[in-house]
Amino acid sequence: MPHHRDLTDQAILLALFEAALSAALPDGRFEAALPDPPQGRVIVLGAGKGAARMAAAFEAAWTGAGHAPPEGLVVTRYGHREPTRFIEVVEAAHPVPDAAGLLASERILAKAREAGPDDLVVFLMSGGASALMALPAAGLTLEDKQRLNKALLKSGAPIGAMNRVRKSLSAIKGGRLAAAAAPAKMITYLISDVPGDDPGAIGSGPTIPEASDAEGALAILAEYGIAVDDRVAAAMRANVVAAGAGGPLVMLATPKMALDAAAEKAREMDLRPLVLGDALEGEARDVARVLGAIAAYAKAHGEPVAAPAVILSGGETTVTVRGNGRGGRNAEFLLALALALGSQEGIAAIACDTDGIDGSEDNTGAWFEPSLLASARAIGLDAAAYLANNDGYGFFATLDRLVITGPTRTNVNDFRAILVR
Repeated sequence: MPHHRDLTDQAILLALFEAALSAALPDGRFEAALPDPPQGRVIVLGAGKGAARMAAAFEAAWTGAGHAPPEGLVVTRYGHREPTRFIEVVEAAHPVPDAAGLLASERILAKAREAGPDDLVVFLMSGGASALMALPAAGLTLEDKQRLNKALLKSGAPIGAMNRVRKSLSAIKGGRLAAAAAPAKMITYLISDVPGDDPGAIGSGPTIPEASDAEGALAILAEYGIAVDDRVAAAMRANVVAAGAGGPLVMLATPKMALDAAAEKAREMDLRPLVLGDALEGEARDVARVLGAIAAYAKAHGEPVAAPAVILSGGETTVTVRGNGRGGRNAEFLLALALALGSQEGIAAIACDTDGIDGSEDNTGAWFEPSLLASARAIGLDAAAYLANNDGYGFFATLDRLVITGPTRTNVNDFRAILVR
């Protein structure tokens, strides 16, 4: 790998992101973690932005080991399809559920219920599954789930809180799929997109048995000012899950693995990596101010890391929407970071969602170098006004600083790198 002095800021930042992304893919990761073949069928079920790629990788590993082909069904986000030989792939909407996700969820639950004691149910789970497996609990409608999901997405609630609500609204999450598949054997493979890699939080844990938590979910809705009528509240309280075994869990990829890969890439370029953690949360603008202060201090004083260095972090920030602009949390974070740094020399940054989609736009994120704000002023762009309007996408698109990969078919949450030279 070339030395950092021989590379532009953009080249370094993109190399770090590509290293992180490569570590998040499921390809080649099943071979060392395959279960014993059952006497009966192998039924592969799954959901998430990475579900199709996981299905293709599992097929390759399973048949490559000489076993009979599997069968099954996975649901992924529109545009995230991957060619498979034996496992059916369907697409549905994310982040707001649609009828395609409802139908896919009904079919997945039915296939789980059909499994017998000699069968093996393989569940493939990655981020995005909560919205994609939108099967309402008895007494609720898809419109109920859509309304509450939209309200949660705009509320600024952290992902863990959103998932607690989603479990109480679902006929399939919070261990309910595991209960449906019993007494079949089950194994779950996960690509984590949640802080701390809690398996019960990834896709709201369809195969992770846990106690029902309707009162906690209702308290979260109340805390964020989201009203529910008596019918919805009663349905949530009645949605009690029966115990299910769940089976072993295998983590294929995690945010930490992605950050570790980026840190190794940094060392190859003679940069000192400082990993702040894989679970940073909070309002995107607030996180940007804190990380900007750390980067500026490192540039001025050589602490907590001396230049040339890269400050790495993961985790999912939130955005409380106040304007009507375009852009996801990574564009929001990056624009706030640029304003916090104020064109500080020697500091550049990138922020991307590892699923390839920042919010609902066509970019995975954006990047900037120290001349960003000067370049904006030169063409009449007011960075602060764009931030106030939640229009990070529009700002970085105008300056040709978007990062566009298309769907990556994986998801280990957000990736942020601040380069200090």
